[in-house]
Amino acid sequence: MTAPNGAPVGDRAFSDVTVRVGGTWVAHQDVYVAGGVVSAITDTTASPDTGPPAVLIPGFVNTHTHLQQSLMRGIAECTPLLEWLFAIGEQSVAITPQRAYLAAVAACLESLRSGTTTVVEHMWPHPSEEVHGAVIAALRDTGIRALLGRGVADRGDATRKWGFEPRLMQPLDEVLDHIDHLRAQVDRSTISIALAVPNPRSLTEPGMTTLREFAQERDLSVSIHLLETPTDDVMCREHAGVGAVDYLDRGGFLWDRVLAVHCVELDEYGQALLADRGVAISHNPLSNMRLGSGVAPVPAMLDRGLAVGLGVDGAASNDTQDMLETLRIGAYVQRAVHRRADLMDNATMLDIACGGANVALGLPESIGGIAVGAPADLTLLRFDRDYATLPVRDPGASLLTTGSPRLVDTVMVDGEIVVADGRSTRIDEAEFTKELIAATAG
Repeated sequence: MTAPNGAPVGDRAFSDVTVRVGGTWVAHQDVYVAGGVVSAITDTTASPDTGPPAVLIPGFVNTHTHLQQSLMRGIAECTPLLEWLFAIGEQSVAITPQRAYLAAVAACLESLRSGTTTVVEHMWPHPSEEVHGAVIAALRDTGIRALLGRGVADRGDATRKWGFEPRLMQPLDEVLDHIDHLRAQVDRSTISIALAVPNPRSLTEPGMTTLREFAQERDLSVSIHLLETPTDDVMCREHAGVGAVDYLDRGGFLWDRVLAVHCVELDEYGQALLADRGVAISHNPLSNMRLGSGVAPVPAMLDRGLAVGLGVDGAASNDTQDMLETLRIGAYVQRAVHRRADLMDNATMLDIACGGANVALGLPESIGGIAVGAPADLTLLRFDRDYATLPVRDPGASLLTTGSPRLVDTVMVDGEIVVADGRSTRIDEAEFTKELIAATAG
């Protein structure tokens, strides 16, 4: 097939599918891919399928996770955040490269099989180059696209109230040198490097200045947990004399490549300030529910023009990497809190989940569905894989209200099929499962 100007448009990757284009569902389309991007969307040349629609959407962008926590499921269940953090901290101190690799592969496979094509990995600070190398190897082996946030903090505090776990920290200059090393290591791949800051309490004001200059010189994104609970505000007021948002702003640490994670306690003043600075939000509804943190004011954030993406969070606080589950709960929890059934419809939720925070992450914008010229990061869902989704009256509504990994048939990343018939094309899942069980037994 050729374009109107005679140029080839590539290979037909998906035939006779229902595609969301420009915010509208269009049936019986063929989608072509060339050079890792969507090159054409045309009326199908195949005999139209009269069964339940095969639906093609942009892959989900999970704006926040901790891959290593896939080996920590169920940990510190029914405990408040700070107590939970201590338990996670001990596990993180003890992580080995082998366990880091197994955990990351497991989390990536689970993510892909729920339609996620990009993960934003927020690593905690850790001094081991081998652990970071193991995570990168897992990302490469599974084929997922990733923004790998290298953990960084410059204030130590064993209590975790005004600083970070000292056993996992290094001098700031060593961390920044390592980030440059990681950037070279993943150059020209589907992995990008970012900075991952545990929270405002873990940074000094000189540290903020250093990190911002470093990130802006290299055009890097920065992910930071912010106001997951009132603790950030309480500690910042006690030690710095201002709330958490003003503490970051005073340090010049709010700009348009910052992704603020959680923001459950973000008030109207904070929303307005973050919107003015161009900061994006990662909404993590299931994690916030599991840990009793509360519900982020997402409708108000959207009304203020804040960019909002969807996050699953780590498997120690969710406890899955299922973006379809998070998609549904992300809508339902807002409806319950606001007592309105007309909030967070499927179009809004799909835009949030497929690219609501992409600009802050340095990724191409993804609004309204699949577009020619966009990365070929695509998920094919077949509703006939699960009778519990039938009948399909509206693809978007059915996806939001009944979607599960059972529907995910094919996942493509950068033009390569990495999941086919619901299984990884790159990892021998049966052998990997045996290895995972053996390594974590006892």
